[in-house]
Amino acid sequence: MSEHWMWTEKYRPMKLDEIVGQEPITERLKQFLVQRDLPHLLFSGPAGTGKTTAIIAFAHELYKEQFPGNFLELNASDERGIDVVRNRVKNFARTRPLGDAPFKIVSLDEADSLTRDAQHALRRTMERFVTGCRFCLICNYSSRIIDPIQSRCAIFRFPRLNNEKLIERISYIAKKEEVKVSEEGIQAILYVSGGDLRRAINVLQAAAVTQKRVDADAVYSTTGKARPEDISQMINSALNGKFLEAQEKLRNLLIWQGLAGTDIIRQVHREVIKLGIDEKDKVYLVDIVGEAEFRLTEGADPEIQLSNILAKFTQLGKSSGK
Repeated sequence: MSEHWMWTEKYRPMKLDEIVGQEPITERLKQFLVQRDLPHLLFSGPAGTGKTTAIIAFAHELYKEQFPGNFLELNASDERGIDVVRNRVKNFARTRPLGDAPFKIVSLDEADSLTRDAQHALRRTMERFVTGCRFCLICNYSSRIIDPIQSRCAIFRFPRLNNEKLIERISYIAKKEEVKVSEEGIQAILYVSGGDLRRAINVLQAAAVTQKRVDADAVYSTTGKARPEDISQMINSALNGKFLEAQEKLRNLLIWQGLAGTDIIRQVHREVIKLGIDEKDKVYLVDIVGEAEFRLTEGADPEIQLSNILAKFTQLGKSSGK
């Protein structure tokens, strides 16, 4: 991906070659760059995988010093109504490109937040001004974009970055910023970021502010996450029939460490998937966790719901002789 460190380095436009982990996509964009032509684009995928950076890097390489006048970036989650499409987008698209640029580019970030009326108005704008303007819609879920727009776009799906790419970029930034990161610290960053390089860089920066050497403790305390081993110990205590011991570990996470119930339950889900138990039992546990997570989103008490999970884990452990 994408995100460059910006702590001490002077800002400069990123190039397509610097985007890591998305080489098949950047190679296709380079071909468009050589041809000086571009279809309407739809970038979809998880957060922090380089979608926004890719179109900005492409535009910088295409326009160079004419970039400001030929590129419009909007965040559709903030400006999601039909008036934005009818006014700002249309007024930008209807004017001629500056310099020798073949077309302008409109980038709509979080386009899946646009209302359906706004998307239909955008479809008409894309049709009308196609000769002088290209649109790049960026979203997490392409299914929320109406079919008439999807059929007019070349769709690029950005996968999550693998751990190898994340480690490579984290180590590179840490070296440039003269930040010492332990192996446990890197693994902790991988755990909390979940393939999101932007989040990984922000975690590294926040942890580096709190102490000179970034280790696992610094990462987990900065992000408000529990150590995976703490969650694993709590689950195993319950499965081994030690409900009160598991309950005490839960109260330590909720009260003394001040962690959010939703964060804990998501980590419980991750650890349940890793358990070496029968698949039937694992399905049962995942169902329990999913039901509790739904109740939390509806406003239920976190301690009660998590205690209920541990109680059912204990019942399963005793019934299956674990």
